[in-house]
Amino acid sequence: MLNSFSLALKSIWSNKMRSFLTMLGIIIGVAAVIILVGLVNGQMSYMKESFSDMGTNLISVNLTNVNSRSVSDEEMYEFYTENIDYFDAMSPNVTVSGTIKSGNESLSSTTITGVSEEYLTLKSMELESGRFIQYSDLASRQKVCVIGYYVATEFYGSAEAALGDTLSINGDRYTIVGTVERQTSDSDEVEEGGSDDFVFIPYTAAVELARNGTINNYTFAMSDVEQTETVKGLLNTFLYSIFKNEDLYSITAMSELLDSLNSMIAMMSMMLGGIGGISLLVAGVGVMNIMLVSVTERTREIGIRNSLGAKRSTIMQQFVIEAAVTSSLGGLMGIALGCGLTGVIGKVIGMTAVPTVGAIAVSFSVSVGIGLLFGYMPASRAAKLNPIDALRSD
Repeated sequence: MLNSFSLALKSIWSNKMRSFLTMLGIIIGVAAVIILVGLVNGQMSYMKESFSDMGTNLISVNLTNVNSRSVSDEEMYEFYTENIDYFDAMSPNVTVSGTIKSGNESLSSTTITGVSEEYLTLKSMELESGRFIQYSDLASRQKVCVIGYYVATEFYGSAEAALGDTLSINGDRYTIVGTVERQTSDSDEVEEGGSDDFVFIPYTAAVELARNGTINNYTFAMSDVEQTETVKGLLNTFLYSIFKNEDLYSITAMSELLDSLNSMIAMMSMMLGGIGGISLLVAGVGVMNIMLVSVTERTREIGIRNSLGAKRSTIMQQFVIEAAVTSSLGGLMGIALGCGLTGVIGKVIGMTAVPTVGAIAVSFSVSVGIGLLFGYMPASRAAKLNPIDALRSD
């Protein structure tokens, strides 16, 4: 075995250019698998992290209230109170379309949402300054608001300077009672329409401002994610008893969407790995062709070894090992290239991409397997050569 391995290395070294060209397909194939899987995992990890920031313990309820069948906020709060053991917080959500103004400046991309006093807990946000919306604000429909970091700095220069000032929402003036801390990282630019460009107002005031009269969206924070199915069942029973039609409402658990995202990540990784695997298959054909050429060139050598008593299994072993060593060296080079380029390409396109152990192990194993598989036929052909015919070969 060691002697066959030594002979394989000598044969590869004696034909360096041809050996390298043979390995090139393996190198590209292995590197492609590592890079593709690394990039898709990097992108999906970013998506997963962003998705997780929304809160995996949240359940969103969307309603289509009609004249004969509707759910009021009082009824929803009654349900929430009766099942308080399952929840940490709950908030109605009322989206208001419009423009906010301060002096001569205005913003039209700002998200304006009517929420309850528990919304900050739901979204795991922290205040930069001031206070959040309180129950008294909801009860008396106070025109107060809490603004995001972008609005505070764009209109007033800082979070502290914004406190106590006012801004206009669709012509109605609201007093700023609090500012939320920056949501984007320090390295990211705070921009209009981003995650820091928002205004929160009491949902009771938002209903009047939106002039729709009903609340169609509620968000619940569960105390235990493991009870997702139980909570969905309770909500479904409650809502169906009122609407009598499942098409008039929907219940969406963030944890279930995250599970779907994980399945999609796995499927995409396998798909892209398979695309890279095709290049490995093509490289295997190249290995087989070169090994067939090598058998033809070394026919006389094989005849001499046969005449000296070498067994067929020994000759076959030599060529199989030579093919496997060629593929293995190509696989190692491909791993080095793939690991190096994954991080570089990730930085160029603006994401964190790292090679995965699974992609490295699978691609290298496939490259070695291809060497053994496609090296078998040339090796078998060499082992079956007639010693006399082989010695007569030029």
